[in-house]
Amino acid sequence: MSQSFIINILLYDMNLSSLPYFEKWFILGIVLGVVAGLAATTFYLLLHVFEDIFLFHLIGMSYPRPLGEGGTLNFVFHPGNYLLIPISTAIGGLISGLIVYTFAPEAEGHGTDAAIKAYHYFQGKVKWVVIPVKIIASAITIGSGGSAGREGPTAQFSAGVGSVIADLLHLSPEDRRRAVAVGIGAGIGTIFKTPIGGAILAAEILYRRDLEPEVIYPALIASAIGYTIFGSIFGFTPVFGYYTGTFDPLRLPMYAVLGLVSGLVAILYPKTFYGINSLFKKLRITDHVKPAIGGLVTGVIALLAPEILGTGYGWINLVEYEKFFALYSPVLPAIILIVILPFLKIIATSFSVGSGGSGGVFAPGLFIGAYIGASIGLMFHYLFPSVVPDIAPFVIIGMMSFFAGAGKVPLSVLIMVTEMTSSLQLLPGAMVAVAISYLVSGNSTIYISQLPTRRDSPAHKAEYETPLMATIRVENCELKDIKVHADDKVDKAIRIMIENSFMSLPVVNYDNTFLGVVYLRDLEKVDPESQLGKYITRGSPSVSLTSTLEHALEVMATNKTRWVAVVDKGKFLGILTYDGIIEAYKRELSTVKNS
Repeated sequence: MSQSFIINILLYDMNLSSLPYFEKWFILGIVLGVVAGLAATTFYLLLHVFEDIFLFHLIGMSYPRPLGEGGTLNFVFHPGNYLLIPISTAIGGLISGLIVYTFAPEAEGHGTDAAIKAYHYFQGKVKWVVIPVKIIASAITIGSGGSAGREGPTAQFSAGVGSVIADLLHLSPEDRRRAVAVGIGAGIGTIFKTPIGGAILAAEILYRRDLEPEVIYPALIASAIGYTIFGSIFGFTPVFGYYTGTFDPLRLPMYAVLGLVSGLVAILYPKTFYGINSLFKKLRITDHVKPAIGGLVTGVIALLAPEILGTGYGWINLVEYEKFFALYSPVLPAIILIVILPFLKIIATSFSVGSGGSGGVFAPGLFIGAYIGASIGLMFHYLFPSVVPDIAPFVIIGMMSFFAGAGKVPLSVLIMVTEMTSSLQLLPGAMVAVAISYLVSGNSTIYISQLPTRRDSPAHKAEYETPLMATIRVENCELKDIKVHADDKVDKAIRIMIENSFMSLPVVNYDNTFLGVVYLRDLEKVDPESQLGKYITRGSPSVSLTSTLEHALEVMATNKTRWVAVVDKGKFLGILTYDGIIEAYKRELSTVKNS
């Protein structure tokens, strides 16, 4: 069933806006899942086309694939025309820059952050032209060797189509925002083959320390559908294969050290990225050629360590299984290379994407974390060989802990890397490292459009605004001394009600103690000379001087009156009328406007 066919059904055969939440988002989740599956498939194929053009034909070098994408642990690196690497990355950056800055400048950078910004500030609106531009420009950037991830383009593509679909279906701005968030999570979850983590990511990536709960349900559906489509074409094997090791509690303190180091480097990643990004923004040259400069610098770094090219997934698998023979540098020994690769990857990604190139920053984050983990793992392996017989768990937990801090997505990255490596048994250690990294990294984040909490988002401004009525107290209002006594005659109460246009009155006893309320409906057909005491509705709610006007209105609604009794320690002080509330509200509103 094609995407257009589904959309036509939705457009012409049903009114989605009128459906209840779960039914509506079940349908939209399916549609967005199809979009994510098609986006991931399209981008994956395009990326391979440009890798074939640039890396395999122009340079003639070999490039490792991860196990889940047909890779092998027996990979041998062939440098090919090694010195052509900077030319390849510069050409890729130039073509990408020309495409992006000619047709859709919004597509520059790492994509995911732009989608987050659209959610918070633009009611989820994404220009349709961004969708094809992002996919093509990113495929060229990464395919030519640029250091970037494929998750950002897929996320922005899926989020953009979600925004367009919401407009086609005339959905509300709130629903359009949700569609964008679901698109982010489903796109990333699909391209990484991590449907559960992708669904949680949709709710978590918008904030530094909060979740968007209403996004989770449709994101689960969308991620499942996208994963099914993508996996049916390219296989369901986890990206990094199946980890078969065991968990050892003795390594928990070592994982804590890994979390500490990851958290510190997670501060460095966004600082470097946005520092270089700021430098490029200050350059007085046309934006169109800036990605070419960034690509050229990336290519020069790759002459020292070609492992930093592209997404680096294959290199993660090779170091996980200690295939150090496959690592290549013309001047550096493998052990030194492993230690400095995280920092070289940070710099390369900052130049590739921060210069205005197009690509994600999540995949580079996994590479950085993996090699931090490899370095720490090797250190503990040499110190405690019986406790740390291999470094694979450190590589896996390094991926989790680093990006948990750098991306402020501890829950989703924990699940995603577990899905990517099939390493459920490592979760206790991973949780320790992730928690420490998240704590140490503080507010540093690679996604600068993230906000601290839902309260800080313009999308939820109305939910968290304190109503003016909740700030004004009853003591600031004029009270009226209208009442009857329990031994008064019925006809007196009816006369006072008619004079004041009331349907009820407060009743007090001889010492002004509030007793309750009498209603006109209960007095109309009784003896006018009888006393009111027998017709009192006792236990009627009242308010105090410190009650808010919001509370006073609630009590009026409960009592079905246009007034409320004001009582202090059981003593009746007067009544606050609806007109008195309006008068106090207008007075306070005027003060606020003039302040």
